[in-house]
Amino acid sequence: MLSTVTKFARPSVLSKTTRAALSTTATRMAAGDTGAVRPSGGGDAFQKREKAAEDYAVRQREKERLLELRKKLHEQQAHLKQLSDHIDEITKEQGGEKN
Repeated sequence: MLSTVTKFARPSVLSKTTRAALSTTATRMAAGDTGAVRPSGGGDAFQKREKAAEDYAVRQREKERLLELRKKLHEQQAHLKQLSDHIDEITKEQGGEKN
């Protein structure tokens, strides 16, 4: 009976050691190997070019927005001037303002 217990115990011990030998380990990569920014911040030429292109696109969008805002501002100022002129015209007709 003792020999049968040891026979059953051995395969489980062996199977644990074979599992450990066949298990996979994570590969070690240096910083930036996965596409992340390197800690030194240097980067390669492609990363620098890509960042420059993104920065340029952002500046262009901001420039377009500023131009649109300026256009709207000029339109609103012109509208306010029209309203002011209209108010002045109405007050003159009513004799409220002595000119």
